[in-house]
Amino acid sequence: MSALRLVLRTILSYDRGMTGSELLRRLKRLARRRGLDFREAMERGKGSHRTVYLGDRFTVLKDPRKEIGRGLLRAMCRQLGIDERDLY
Repeated sequence: MSALRLVLRTILSYDRGMTGSELLRRLKRLARRRGLDFREAMERGKGSHRTVYLGDRFTVLKDPRKEIGRGLLRAMCRQLGIDERDLY
């Protein structure tokens, strides 16, 4: 097994989600690398929720201080049209 595959497997099997603010930082970095527009619309969310746009796709992010579980993170990545591995 190549070293890169081993590192990716280790990262992806690490059973910890990430916080909303960590996801925002990673999405901003990804948008810069790919030349996509990134914006947050806090007025398009109820309470601490906000809508996050990456290019022409969007998803709703819950409270940035809270942990995002693995399943929700996968669903959000699907909505944004990215692979979860792109965030690492």
